[in-house]
Amino acid sequence: MPTVAVIGLGYVGLPLSLRFAEIGDRVIGLDVDEMKIEKLRAGQTYIKHLAADRIAATVKQGTFVPSTDMARVAEAEAVILCVPTPLTRQREPDLSYVLNTGRAIAPHLRRGMLVVLESTTYPGTTDEDLRAMLEEGSGMKAGADFHLAYSPEREDPGNADSNVGKVPKIVGGFTPACREKAMALYSRAVGTVIPVSSCKTAEATKLLENIFRSVNIALVNELKVIYAAMGIDIWEVIEAAKTKPFGFMAFYPGPGLGGHCIPIDPFYLTWKARQYGKHTRFIELAGEINTAMPDYVVSRLIEALNARRKSINGSKVLLLGLAYKANVDDTRESPTFVLLDKLRALGAEPAYYDPHVPVIGPTREHADWQGVRSIDWNEATLRAFDAVVIVTAHSNVDYDQLASWCDCIVDTRNVYGSRTMNPTNATKIYKG
Repeated sequence: MPTVAVIGLGYVGLPLSLRFAEIGDRVIGLDVDEMKIEKLRAGQTYIKHLAADRIAATVKQGTFVPSTDMARVAEAEAVILCVPTPLTRQREPDLSYVLNTGRAIAPHLRRGMLVVLESTTYPGTTDEDLRAMLEEGSGMKAGADFHLAYSPEREDPGNADSNVGKVPKIVGGFTPACREKAMALYSRAVGTVIPVSSCKTAEATKLLENIFRSVNIALVNELKVIYAAMGIDIWEVIEAAKTKPFGFMAFYPGPGLGGHCIPIDPFYLTWKARQYGKHTRFIELAGEINTAMPDYVVSRLIEALNARRKSINGSKVLLLGLAYKANVDDTRESPTFVLLDKLRALGAEPAYYDPHVPVIGPTREHADWQGVRSIDWNEATLRAFDAVVIVTAHSNVDYDQLASWCDCIVDTRNVYGSRTMNPTNATKIYKG
């Protein structure tokens, strides 16, 4: 039975671990968070869209072994790194998780072992930064003594049609032999494996995928603001444009970008490009537009309250949705946090409701909100708010009920379509 070590058991590492475990490989799942390891050993889940029975089954049969002991990588033929790659407060790449993990596993590498990085990062991270750390700590050489490769994650949380086994896998190696070793690993668990010429090419591929989305979302966000000033509904425009069978791909506006990928990954390339004397003006402009969207939502909220002769200062405002996308419990980089901060700074009394996130856990940048709980969903509680902002369009929310209880709703997700008035109680629904 082949043994694979997966380091980092979050939204990328845990699904990958389960996939390898379910095809019969022995997986040593490693994480520094003892709480996660205790839950996994007990057959429990901490990621809502991953069923606990999958974890329990693999733990029981011994194909999934959760642990905090990094020395256990020595038991594996392959080690896969799925650790965070955030930005610093200065919006520069933070490779500390990658490099610290490399430093921790280097003494335990064996000849012939394969090391794969899956974390999204700038071109050169694998065969320059990580390689140097592994070689220094192990006394061995990549490509000669051990294999090194990069294969970007392609997780889509909440999408039932997306899973590790079905999504094509990009693989680039430090040497051709490294690439072949990595392809052989992933071919056991993934239906389609696509080789590229180098680690840098694979890293650049992942960045292109996310920059493509960031730029196009910025375009429709900018058009939303412009068209709103003209009295044109951007959502109706997009639906009409979608009827063209060629040359158009629909992207949708929103209250800001969330998730680990789109708000962060483009800036990895921006930072790296500066080392080559190049400026990524298009990418940076897209980032500015997307980052400004929470301010636009606040301005629409202020307009809605003013129409009711109310001030933002002192108003009770409910933000519906804390997760960054619909039907998941993932709050990473959620624009709701930004809105909570902005509303509080303006003197409002903000709260949130999210059926997937009952309480706010630890975050890197919004520690003040840790421990705050979602409100209860009932008529008395909802009617106490002066306005509601729909930030995330979860499918298990009764929006007709919301409209019957609340007379001021700012809809940033087009939940109510073209409807602007609820006939039963004249609820005003503002496009946010």
